[in-house]
Amino acid sequence: MELPYSTPLPFPLILAPMAGVSEAPFRQVCRSLGADVVMSEFLSSEAIRRRIKSTLEGADFEECERPIGIQIYGSDPAAMAEAAGVITGHYRPEFIDINFGCPVKKVVQRNGGSGCLRDLGLVDRIIRAVVAATDLPVTVKTRSGWSDDARDPVGIALRMQDAGARAFTLHARTRTQMFTGRADWDEIARVVEALDIPVIGNGDLQAAEDVVRMRDHTGCAGVMVGRGSFGNPWLFREARALLAGAAAPARPDAAERFRVALEHARLALRLQGDSRKTMVEFRKHFGWYTRGLPHASDLRQRLFQIESIAEAEAIFVEYLEPTARAA
Repeated sequence: MELPYSTPLPFPLILAPMAGVSEAPFRQVCRSLGADVVMSEFLSSEAIRRRIKSTLEGADFEECERPIGIQIYGSDPAAMAEAAGVITGHYRPEFIDINFGCPVKKVVQRNGGSGCLRDLGLVDRIIRAVVAATDLPVTVKTRSGWSDDARDPVGIALRMQDAGARAFTLHARTRTQMFTGRADWDEIARVVEALDIPVIGNGDLQAAEDVVRMRDHTGCAGVMVGRGSFGNPWLFREARALLAGAAAPARPDAAERFRVALEHARLALRLQGDSRKTMVEFRKHFGWYTRGLPHASDLRQRLFQIESIAEAEAIFVEYLEPTARAA
């Protein structure tokens, strides 16, 4: 069972669409470290149809990021169709993905993201409208249901497949769970068994070993890595090695983490503007890159004050000085 878009390797490792994280700089870092497919942040169909500049910029990508999917969300089939047409005509990604999974309140209040799961008739109309508006493959990402009472991942998946989805990604939690509890990988396995289209597994992939466990547990066609990639793009490289039956590469030391963090920051400055605003927004990434290091709390406290890449470089050099002297 093949995905509707070509990937460099079988069993693709996909970077999930995440607001404020899966922007072009991070997508490029993850591609360089083993991600097979990347996706944009989720983009509002209403903002796309109204040609809101900041949203349209969120659909921009460079050729080195391919294969890439652009993800859109909304509750109006006509707006979703129009947005799909704009994405198809102006950006030409490998596929368009529909977000039926975002649990964030401000999205759900407008019936977007996982809010659509309260009305599967609406879900059906949205998918059909988007499929009719583009010649690109249309895929979907969703949750197991709105709530435990309405938890029906197989029923939801079959309905989305019948509406024209060409691949199905399941985050095996309900909307009301948000990101709490455990993702139910058994549900992914049941969906894999029920569908004729490829199923991508998502949820609780925090380390390379989790990727292998999900593949073996569910039989999924690939995985989508979300929060586990924060400050840890090496997860893709490590998972690829384990999937091939090889030993995982050594975990990055502090110097390697800082090198990639600065590379990521320079990409952000090039792609998002060489400004104080870019660096202030980048502070969260520096925080994630330092997780697990000795004295990480103090290090983060300093990094959360930086306003330029030069300040970050100086902090990293100072942190590494004892190691350099010992060498």
